[in-house]
Amino acid sequence: MAGRTDEQHRIALFIDFENLVTNTGISASQFDLQPALDQLLEQGKVVFRRAYCNWSRFEDAKQRLHDVGVELVDVPPSTRAGKNSADMRLVIDALELCYAREQIDTFVIASGDSDFCPLAYKLRENGRTVIGLAVREASSQMFVRACDQFIYMKPKHKGDGSHKEKDRDHGGRGAKGDEGKGGKRGGKGHDKGHEGKGAKEGAESKGGKPKAEVPAVAREVVQSLLRRATGPLNPSLIKETIVRKEPDFDERDHGFSTFARLLEALEQEGVLRRIQQGRQGYIVGPDSDFSAPAHEGKGGKGRHGKAPAPVEEEEEELESYPDPDDEGL
Repeated sequence: MAGRTDEQHRIALFIDFENLVTNTGISASQFDLQPALDQLLEQGKVVFRRAYCNWSRFEDAKQRLHDVGVELVDVPPSTRAGKNSADMRLVIDALELCYAREQIDTFVIASGDSDFCPLAYKLRENGRTVIGLAVREASSQMFVRACDQFIYMKPKHKGDGSHKEKDRDHGGRGAKGDEGKGGKRGGKGHDKGHEGKGAKEGAESKGGKPKAEVPAVAREVVQSLLRRATGPLNPSLIKETIVRKEPDFDERDHGFSTFARLLEALEQEGVLRRIQQGRQGYIVGPDSDFSAPAHEGKGGKGRHGKAPAPVEEEEEELESYPDPDDEGL
């Protein structure tokens, strides 16, 4: 979740499989965990993968899950409440792993069921990061808020046309860039050489994607952080703060392909200013006098730096020695 660190996160994935394929638009035969798994692998190593279900009902999904290294835990229904048996087994295993494996710092609960709220609270109480994973339409907002982060799985629509359209959109960026209306950023700044970039977001909204619009939570977080900032802010800090307030936040849901695009839109609104320090970008207030720190090269000269002031050498204090002729006096 945070920016990359020297030590990778160790992630445990627990899947309530029946919850993910019941009334969600995802069939067991087409269930594809790989896209969600790829997002988790960007944050660390997924060292534990387990799915709980009465697998006699979902034979079609078993091979797909085996292919991505998921251990299948079969929970036959001992009573009519067979699903609750799977939930209980998942909770027990998650808590046992939490107490037995301190190196696992992130737990992913693949379910949208609010019954897992107590588990999320207990894991967070023990210092673990909790990530939820489910389909948006089948996710309880109570469980979403109980997690540190929430990832939405997208059900496959009929036909493969939507995927081909998505590939065309990403592959042909800017093909219709000059035809954008320039109104997506409030009409500000589209004459500063960013016309192609701004129009691209407007063109992408035609293929069923949401029109690019800065969410209120992003604007509020940026303004709040900048008011209290004593120096330039790292963009990853802004993203982390937004996700803490809205665990299911995803800039793509608001029409921005990356978080950098969202920051660019905020800059066009005059909310912030972006500066560059080497390869790293930082965020400062629009009227701030912060600037990119100078890189002192050899000789002490940076791009924006001033030559170092000459250091005045203190005159060496001459030590006085007694005259040999006076020693006897």
